[in-house]
Amino acid sequence: MAAAMRLQTNKLTSSSTACRRTAVIVRAEKFTVTKPTLIDAPVSNHGARVRHVIYAKGLEGEVDIVSPMALGGFGSEQFLAANPQNKMPILLLPDGSSVPESEVIAQYLLDKAGGGMQAPTPELRAVAALATRIHDQYITPIQACMYRKMEAGERAALLQQLVKQLDVLEGICVGPYIAGPDITTGDSALFPTVVFMTYILPRYFGWRDVFVGRPKLAAWWGRMQQDEHAKRVIAEVTSGLEKWSANDRWSELGISQQLQQHSEHKWVYP
Repeated sequence: MAAAMRLQTNKLTSSSTACRRTAVIVRAEKFTVTKPTLIDAPVSNHGARVRHVIYAKGLEGEVDIVSPMALGGFGSEQFLAANPQNKMPILLLPDGSSVPESEVIAQYLLDKAGGGMQAPTPELRAVAALATRIHDQYITPIQACMYRKMEAGERAALLQQLVKQLDVLEGICVGPYIAGPDITTGDSALFPTVVFMTYILPRYFGWRDVFVGRPKLAAWWGRMQQDEHAKRVIAEVTSGLEKWSANDRWSELGISQQLQQHSEHKWVYP
């Protein structure tokens, strides 16, 4: 069992693999690592998805986790060589290549570790994939309405869309986890962003409870908080958000003032 959970060390050499590498792996010649190394930060909800996979699969001895400053920080020559999109997380590989994008990294690690974190049937696997797709396609582009500077009208419109996506997730949630009896990568994708919601929306936007009217998501969130690996990630992301709070982020960016001054918009749901 332990052997099955370890990353396979054989290099990818087949022609079909070479084609796949061209599609998803970016060369990062200026950074050398002796084992797979994740560029990430505790507050990153996207990196948190990958950390959850690392913890759940027992890969901590196989994968290092370091700060973006190990590549010189965002926008540096090394960082852009590893990911021209200038985003994290990034997985650096010992052969000098890098894998960007959180879902690609998560699936790569699972593939190397022999699989796992999948639902038991094709139908439930489709639900897990759909949950991931909803998160990455529809929630990720709008989540900044909770914590970045923007015009009041834009923030209100994006917040309304965020509410809609919560309702969509409520509709697809199977229970007890998002896609049935087992934790899948669909859960890994969703729960770190829900940490943002449960931390920010009650404190700064005045929500009573993110899960009002969403009983399936409420039960799902309760189960995720009980999982030892998810609990660890929740604590990591929360610690990053607490640092934002300690630095008075929402006042410094004028968000708190904006919410008070623009009562013509709806900020509190339901």
